[in-house]
Amino acid sequence: MTRVEVEYCVPCGMLNRAQDVSEAILKQFGEQIDEVALVTGDAGVFVVRADGEVVFDKTEDEYDVDAIVRAVKPHVGAAA
Repeated sequence: MTRVEVEYCVPCGMLNRAQDVSEAILKQFGEQIDEVALVTGDAGVFVVRADGEVVFDKTEDEYDVDAIVRAVKPHVGAAA
């Protein structure tokens, strides 16, 4: 099953965004995933990984919770 990590910048105050993404992933996939982990970071980081693969990086992608959930979905299907 799939493990998702949401790494966020603590000094930047990105906890709310990280929680929003985590909640959306859990609501969408429920028991189809093993874990959604919040990982603390710094230097402006906001990266979402599914099974170790980056599916969202704020330096390259526009922040959109729905788009992040869609990016995680192929990993959930692949893990089944």
